[in-house]
Amino acid sequence: MTLPLGFTDDASDALPLVLVSRNSLKAWRESLADTAAAWLDGQGFDGSPGTAATLPGSDGRIVAGVLGIGDPLDPYSYGHAPFALPARRWRAEGQYDAATLDALRIGWGLGSYRFDRYKAAPRAPAQLLVEAGADHGESFALIAASLRVRDLVNTPTEHMGPDELEAIAREIGQRHGAAVEVFAGDELLKRNFPAIHAVGRASHRAPRLIALRWGDERHPHITLVGKGVCFDTGGLDLKPADGMRWMKKDMGGAAHAIALAELIMARKLPLRLTLLVPAVENAVGPNAFRPGEVIATRQGVSVEIDNTDAEGRVILCDALTYAAEQAPELLLDFATLTGAARIALGPDLPALYANRDEVAEAWLQAGQTQRDPLWRMPLWRPYLRYLTSHIADLANGGPSKMAGSVTAALYLERFVPAELPWAHLDVYSWNDADRPGRPAGGEAQGLRAAYAMLKARAAV
Repeated sequence: MTLPLGFTDDASDALPLVLVSRNSLKAWRESLADTAAAWLDGQGFDGSPGTAATLPGSDGRIVAGVLGIGDPLDPYSYGHAPFALPARRWRAEGQYDAATLDALRIGWGLGSYRFDRYKAAPRAPAQLLVEAGADHGESFALIAASLRVRDLVNTPTEHMGPDELEAIAREIGQRHGAAVEVFAGDELLKRNFPAIHAVGRASHRAPRLIALRWGDERHPHITLVGKGVCFDTGGLDLKPADGMRWMKKDMGGAAHAIALAELIMARKLPLRLTLLVPAVENAVGPNAFRPGEVIATRQGVSVEIDNTDAEGRVILCDALTYAAEQAPELLLDFATLTGAARIALGPDLPALYANRDEVAEAWLQAGQTQRDPLWRMPLWRPYLRYLTSHIADLANGGPSKMAGSVTAALYLERFVPAELPWAHLDVYSWNDADRPGRPAGGEAQGLRAAYAMLKARAAV
């Protein structure tokens, strides 16, 4: 098995690495020789989270390392290690439980990542020793899924448009024995996906709905939907330059759904899986959809376009309707849907909406356990008044700035049958700046929690 970047099973020359916190530092320090303790004191090492130090031998060579951590079950407690330590092999020294070692491996893998498609990383990460032949499959699969999200989001639209998303879905499907079906261009109209077509028709890259199906008919049916706006100009309601700069990331919901589907298949969870990705580019052109238009949807609900920059919900409503037609036991959607969610909760907390308390609680609890946090927001249905249209059944926006994330979720709920358990995650999918284990750029959020929730649901 090929190990992820940042790992080795070659124990030669691996140095011991001790994990300490501010609380445990004193006891460990008392086991050190006076010279080693003095060396750490001279560097000001106090075991604070995000710190690291090396210890020299009598000949001046490094003989050990020490890592300052916070919560031992939070993978990001270890995310600084691969680039804070010298680029050599390290082995965890001490007695640690399985959950801590899982967190260490996941954090090390996340911290080793650098997006290097166009620019080489300045240095290689330090390597963590793992036992040859041991089963670290789930830890490594979680790393791979998180890095899949980062890679997809970081890749510019030039190389990550609707065609490329389709190619990735087909490659993943072929590798795992899934069936992939795609409706593209004017076929969307023939197949009754008019809202997806309307948003994507102005681009030279054909809009499409990507559908992947996998699993045993006897297993519980789960459907994942991901917003795949590969670039968002805002359409005719054009974004300003600073608002458009990072809109390659507007397919972050699709990246999450694709990565989660791949993870479920890789781990062979006993689920029947459907993945739906409406993939478009919201472009400006002579046939771009216009403010004030009334467009059709698969459900038959007419939608007045208040703003062409509220396009994500428009493509999702067709995908959610199609998902509901297949009567899954649970429907989850991921979308970089609103700036309002970021205003409310900031960049680190995805906004969770659900039409069932038990679904929300299961995802929130998994987030706490996995240290992959989310925050539940209310589906406050009186706010549907903000989406009132005088000429159509519904508007995709309105003049009020109030509760923008809530109204977007309410729009989506309009296309989900009340009897179908559903949850929507409004994700940022992005790190604005470098932090330990979180390099600037694409980020997976709520993904490990979603997998843990679905794994528990599958009773594995």
